[in-house]
Amino acid sequence: MRHTTNFTTKLISLPTLAVSIFLGTITNTTTNAQTYQSHTSKAEVTEVRHGYETVDGLQIFYREAGDPSKPTIVLLHGFPASSHQYRNLIRDLSDAYHLVAPDYPGFGESSFPPANEYEYTFDNLAKTMDNFLQQRGLKEYSLFIQDYGAPIGFRIATAHPERVQTLLVQNGNAYEEGIAEAGWAPIMKYWKDKSPENEKTIIENVFTLEGMKWQYTHGTRNPENIAPETWNLDYMKISRPGQHEVQLRLFYDYQNNIKHYPEWQAYLRENQPPVLIVWGEHDAFFPVPGAEGYRRDVKDVDFNILNTGHFALEEECPFIAKKVREFLGKRIK
Repeated sequence: MRHTTNFTTKLISLPTLAVSIFLGTITNTTTNAQTYQSHTSKAEVTEVRHGYETVDGLQIFYREAGDPSKPTIVLLHGFPASSHQYRNLIRDLSDAYHLVAPDYPGFGESSFPPANEYEYTFDNLAKTMDNFLQQRGLKEYSLFIQDYGAPIGFRIATAHPERVQTLLVQNGNAYEEGIAEAGWAPIMKYWKDKSPENEKTIIENVFTLEGMKWQYTHGTRNPENIAPETWNLDYMKISRPGQHEVQLRLFYDYQNNIKHYPEWQAYLRENQPPVLIVWGEHDAFFPVPGAEGYRRDVKDVDFNILNTGHFALEEECPFIAKKVREFLGKRIK
């Protein structure tokens, strides 16, 4: 069953403006407007569509743009974000590609069932996303994976290697050396001892407004250029009743992703999907050795380390969009 909203939005950033007004975070947007020059500004005007797909009894929200007859890119978001993190990239690529960016259950605008009604594990999130892609009729696509998008995307890729044409990797880890112990310390401590004290440490340091802001601004060249609606929107979503329990369950389950790393590396070696690496060098959670791991297992790797942080698209969207065009242009016909 499919329902699509009865409006479309010009790729000029009206959703961003609306969120800013709601949250009281209006700032001078001149710098961002100059920084992110849209490739589509000189081409035909493209629209982004917002819709919901009923999957496993849940309403899965998605952003979609571009001509479905063109090569498809599926964009899988990270924590604590949503498909909103891809708003600029969708705009910049929609003249040449078909882009689909869903929100996971419990994230963004998708259904948020309580933890006793939906199993919040990466296995289950991947199952729901896999079902979403199948219901949308997507049979071949490139996967753009960042942060949580990596363990979800690799589960989909290993289940359906014939569907994944390329991997576009922005700080999406599949290697033990790509886990920064300092950044993961509170969560690793929680893995060893699932105590109320360790839960409280995470809640008071990660789930706060400052914790959300830090994830976006840490390691960036110009923190003042990062749009504040990003972390304000994430904070609003993570502050909903029941959200802390959901996110703690996913933090605890993340250790199971590491156990899958050998399987995902074997998938890379055996299937050799072309890989584009666009990796923020100053990511406090997933350092550069995680990017370098891909070069051991895949022959065709376009390797780019960027002078920015965890959410590289916030500072490097024009460069990343350019690299995606070049990379896919040589490999997808």
